[in-house]
Amino acid sequence: MMPPGQLLPLTRPPPPPRAPPFLSSHRRRCPPPARAHARGSPPPLWRAHRLHDRFLHPARRFGAPARPPRAPPTPPGVSAAGGGEAQAAAVVEFVTSERVKVAAMLALALALCNADRVVMSVAIVPLSQAYGWTPSFAGVVQSSFLWGYLMSPIIGGALVDYYGGKRVMAYGVALWSLATFLSPWAAGRSIWLFLFTRVLLGIAEGVALPCMNNMVLRWFPRTERSSAVGIAMAGFQLGNTIGLLLSPIIMSRTGIFGPFVIFGLFGFLWVLVWIPAISGTPGEHAQISAYELEYITKGQKLVKPQIGSAKTKKVPPFSKLLSKWPTWALISANAMHSWGYFVILSWMPVYFKTIYHVNLREAAWFSALPWVMMAVLGYVAGLVSDMLIRNGTNITLTRKIMQSIGFLGPGIALLGLNAAKGPIIASAWLTIAVGLKSFGHSGFLVNLQVFKFPYLSSEIAPQYAGVLHGMSNTAGTFAAILGTVGAGFFVDRMGSFRGFLVLTSLLYFTSALFWDIFATGERVDFYGTG
Repeated sequence: MMPPGQLLPLTRPPPPPRAPPFLSSHRRRCPPPARAHARGSPPPLWRAHRLHDRFLHPARRFGAPARPPRAPPTPPGVSAAGGGEAQAAAVVEFVTSERVKVAAMLALALALCNADRVVMSVAIVPLSQAYGWTPSFAGVVQSSFLWGYLMSPIIGGALVDYYGGKRVMAYGVALWSLATFLSPWAAGRSIWLFLFTRVLLGIAEGVALPCMNNMVLRWFPRTERSSAVGIAMAGFQLGNTIGLLLSPIIMSRTGIFGPFVIFGLFGFLWVLVWIPAISGTPGEHAQISAYELEYITKGQKLVKPQIGSAKTKKVPPFSKLLSKWPTWALISANAMHSWGYFVILSWMPVYFKTIYHVNLREAAWFSALPWVMMAVLGYVAGLVSDMLIRNGTNITLTRKIMQSIGFLGPGIALLGLNAAKGPIIASAWLTIAVGLKSFGHSGFLVNLQVFKFPYLSSEIAPQYAGVLHGMSNTAGTFAAILGTVGAGFFVDRMGSFRGFLVLTSLLYFTSALFWDIFATGERVDFYGTG
């Protein structure tokens, strides 16, 4: 007899002895238990299912597997408990990782890159006054950097594909720092020698972005690449701020050419740190942890390599690349980005000085503030882009959203700048324009980031990233030369920058439309008919 309060186990009574055989063709849902269960033990799962079906998950009722789906793997160093502690651990792992050190060094290199080039945007004012240069000739002087920059991206991209980003970046920084350092000496000899140092600066700096792309692709999983680009490009924009803010101060104490010498020396120091501290790939790094190396490797193996395929071993003809609309979308986006970027970078100090009649230091301050916003929003845009992709947003749609903000925002803001009545309001509109422009870094710039064998991503040109970047960057350089020189001639003929700002806004709107129609975030078959 059972003790009081003890429930009898859930057992099915035996069938009647004279019951007819079971004639249905359907099998039982669950087999009978193999052995009797101990008294007081929980009922078998099949009996609970038969007697208490209303308490089961609907998926169990229709034959779904009993085992729950496996949770996605957590990042290295992060517990699966979730919550704030897991997120904090992930942040700590990311901040202290070797790959973030790589991104920080890239950011510093790009900061020096822009500081060296932006010095001329400030120095052009006293140089024009000293030598009697017209605005059109000043535009030619400022564009001399772009003459050299036009030559190197394609060759530099091919060198990066062959030798890797670490080695090419070291040579590039050393060469452009030497050109910057020698500028005062060259200026004392002749204007043509001075222009030659600016051309040499452009040749060396043409490899900076292809090297950055290569290092990001080698060191970061796909879900972190936009964030890595945001960090690196933040340094790129802070270089503008550093150059614009410090150049007038240094010039007031050391003369016009003081910033050239100081920034050149900092470049040599960067090279001395870069060579021993950074490796070309995570696998070559002596101090990287095992879990970070595994995390990076797994995040890069997104598409199986085409082993033995001849298509991965040779550069496709340019006709193949240019026969696809996504290539032209990249070229168009890079051209418009460079047009707006270099017009703003080269002419805004002159704009504030001539339109609002402020002194050189104030003009530099008004021109520098927008680049701080660009650095901040560029990183925010990278985080947003990565979050959208992790949450399941289509890659193509993500790229189009980011680039649309990066084009439509500046186009509208430049119209506001054109209507501003004072330097403070104008600087506010310029800050909005430059800040929103940074969203393009998570649009067309990330779209260029693809890696070759053995790690392929699903962006448009897996094994030809350097060449494709060089092609689009060359188009961007042509546009930058046209915009920089054209702005000077426009001011000479029309007497004002305002009409040129309207033209730039219209070009932004047109480029946004072209990108949204033809861009893609998926791999393009350059050998097929699609």
